[in-house]
Amino acid sequence: MMKTEILKIEEAISFTKQTLETELKKQLELTRISAPIAVMNDTGINDDLSGLERSVVFPVKSLKDKQAVIVNSLAKWKKIRLKELEVSENKGIITDMRAIRPDEDYSHIHSIYVDQWDWEKRISDASRSLEYLKTEVKKIYTSLKNTEEKIHLHYSDISPILPDKITFIHSEELLQMYPSLSPKQREYEITKKFKAVFLIGIGKALSNTKSHDQRAPDYDDWSTKNEDGYYGLNGDILLWNPMTQNSFEISSMGIRVDKSTLMKQLQATDQLHKQSLFYHQLLLSDELPESIGGGIGQSRMCMFLLRKRHIGEVQVGIWPDKMRTECAQNGIHLL
Repeated sequence: MMKTEILKIEEAISFTKQTLETELKKQLELTRISAPIAVMNDTGINDDLSGLERSVVFPVKSLKDKQAVIVNSLAKWKKIRLKELEVSENKGIITDMRAIRPDEDYSHIHSIYVDQWDWEKRISDASRSLEYLKTEVKKIYTSLKNTEEKIHLHYSDISPILPDKITFIHSEELLQMYPSLSPKQREYEITKKFKAVFLIGIGKALSNTKSHDQRAPDYDDWSTKNEDGYYGLNGDILLWNPMTQNSFEISSMGIRVDKSTLMKQLQATDQLHKQSLFYHQLLLSDELPESIGGGIGQSRMCMFLLRKRHIGEVQVGIWPDKMRTECAQNGIHLL
């Protein structure tokens, strides 16, 4: 690939990120802040994701070799920051999250390097509802639509493809629609049909005794019964990616656990030992604000909006030689 072409791609990546972040700040009423790449280990502030992935841990010499850990996400850190900054109700914060996930399985959409916008917004007790969750999802979707339109105006060869509205469906409803399919196959079918979907309720066991996907017990509320009679105040935004011809998850988000939900979910996952950790004690002592938040993949959004086939076309990563060779043979140029 010519150097000038690479620079054009880098320019487009920068334009996409700047435009979408501006839209998110406007729609969700967020202020940009700085964030850590690492926190101290054994405080409960770092996220365990599904609870199975290894974290990157290292000793800090100046702290007598106490262990620090590269963040997996900033869900719990952001909630503490809302309190420290005394952020007003219905206002929030947004930041860049950078992580290393060594257990990630390589694919055209997976890298060990994770970059996302992490955002968190202070809410009232009354906002702990499915209706409020949907309202915030619609705001994010408006940000995506507006960004796609601005990219089209800037790069006329990229035409808008997102539907006018995002479709909401619960993971239990999806299971009933496609009972013989795996969770990923169900996502494929529903996203292929509607093109933009918010899948509600991820973490709690469904009627088949299995959860749609695993979630840690201490950030998103996946166990509260909502107004539709199903469980969960969280979910994933899924888009149909025409370049990969597959469902494409670009965001996980949700209303965060309060103290009663935290205890319920810790018990359900046999993790009651975590209640003694620093973060969990703050939450159980009513010292943290109610909030909603999530992460939106930066490279994934660039990949989708710029119509790229491989995430390595929009981020610099570490790739196996075999993957590099296969990409080159298929005209895919990794950065």
